[in-house]
Amino acid sequence: MTRRVRLAPAIIDTNVLVAGLLSGNDQSPVVRILDAMLAGWLPFVLSEELLTEYRNVLLRPKLRKLHGLEVAEIDDILTDLAQLAIVLAPPRGEQHAPDAGDQLLWNLLEARSEFVLVTGDKLLLDDEAMAGRVLTPSEFMAEFFEA
Repeated sequence: MTRRVRLAPAIIDTNVLVAGLLSGNDQSPVVRILDAMLAGWLPFVLSEELLTEYRNVLLRPKLRKLHGLEVAEIDDILTDLAQLAIVLAPPRGEQHAPDAGDQLLWNLLEARSEFVLVTGDKLLLDDEAMAGRVLTPSEFMAEFFEA
């Protein structure tokens, strides 16, 4: 039996969401994170910009072939996520993301000091400015669930 232990909201990077939809392993950290999000067990943060990024990435033709979801199914998943999320419109933060394309994540991360970012992006994971606040899916699951 596992028990949830983390209460602070997390920002889930697009690569984690996509990996959760593509993985065939129900016990993988990315699948467990996505399942917890959709079940309402995991407090998580979205912005309209991040939700738009989720959609744009999931609609890429190569990814659509892999996940096999119709546009309406993608929209249903994203609608469910938006209804369960803490939706913020953060101002541009003072910290610059290691990659300008990830500034939307950094802005959310700076919005509240208790937020963490869950990502598989090595560039973000290695950034010293946010050390301890940027976690891999495995690290996050070790913190979120207790065996």
